[in-house]
Amino acid sequence: MERKALFILLAAVLVFGLVSFSEAKDKLRVGMVFDVGGKGDQSFNDSAYRGLQWASKLGVSYVDIEPGADADRETGLRMIAGQGFDLVIGVGFLFTDAIKEVSDEFPDTKFAIVDGYVPDKPNVSSLLFKEHEGSFLVGIIAAMKAKLDGKDTIGFVGGMDVPLIHKFEAGYSAGAKYVYPRCKILSDYAGTTPKAFADPVKGKELALAQIDKGAHVIYHASGLTGVGVFEAGKERKVYVIGVDSNQNHLGHIKETGENFGLTSMLKQVDVAVYLTIKDLLEGKFKAGVRTFGLKDTVKIGDTLYHGVHYALDEYNKNLVTKEMIDKVTEAEKKIISGEIKVPVK
Repeated sequence: MERKALFILLAAVLVFGLVSFSEAKDKLRVGMVFDVGGKGDQSFNDSAYRGLQWASKLGVSYVDIEPGADADRETGLRMIAGQGFDLVIGVGFLFTDAIKEVSDEFPDTKFAIVDGYVPDKPNVSSLLFKEHEGSFLVGIIAAMKAKLDGKDTIGFVGGMDVPLIHKFEAGYSAGAKYVYPRCKILSDYAGTTPKAFADPVKGKELALAQIDKGAHVIYHASGLTGVGVFEAGKERKVYVIGVDSNQNHLGHIKETGENFGLTSMLKQVDVAVYLTIKDLLEGKFKAGVRTFGLKDTVKIGDTLYHGVHYALDEYNKNLVTKEMIDKVTEAEKKIISGEIKVPVK
């Protein structure tokens, strides 16, 4: 490993505490700074990290940093950029101001931000998603499952109470009403600070309260906080819908073989990260805004990915019926054609 790369690792350990790296010979160097929850959230951050790992198979080396509770996002970005890395990625909208600042300081370095809107920097790519479209699809599944089981109430648990997470809720509610107009939808948020994405105890507390009010399915968009939602679902035997990554397995009870992970809204941050790195490697880096939705697809290996979609696997194959899949497929086509306009708030 080059001395500069070694320096950044040692410095980052002192400042942030958790750093990992992958080394490749004479290839592009990428740095990633995670946000609240860090690696292991089995959701948003893990999806970004998955894209970084995919890119390493192209011969890319990387460093990733997990900020501590009091760490400065801007410091992490500047630390990596200052060591001459080719691309620096900030994971989460909370990096927006920091990316604006640091990208000006390092005009020869490329930057990418997931969920942040930085449209006018020649060296910054903003990776955005149509979360409301994917949420509409899982809202259909949630409402149809509730109706099938003779219930009339579903829930939503958001992380930080901000416009981005409101998009998840808006799409979910619209999807549910599309198939079950009389369905009641409960909604709660874990907080108004970034900690709301890393508070499983609060997630479980909110989910249990919704279950007490009759929620039969709960969709969470709350990062690591959602682990608590799944705990509540398994404890009280109601269904949970995961977010960002495929979280269906989190609803599995090993002792009984029961599954309460109804589905997951897939937000392919991994694909966006991978494509950004691949484009830079091929000399095709795209500054500005890139948006990934239902109609945006890419094939990586043998797998076709959508910008947003929903998860089917061995854990929920007996929970999601053919009727649900047919209705979701119908809605998906109508969203792509423009016949259905999914609200964002």
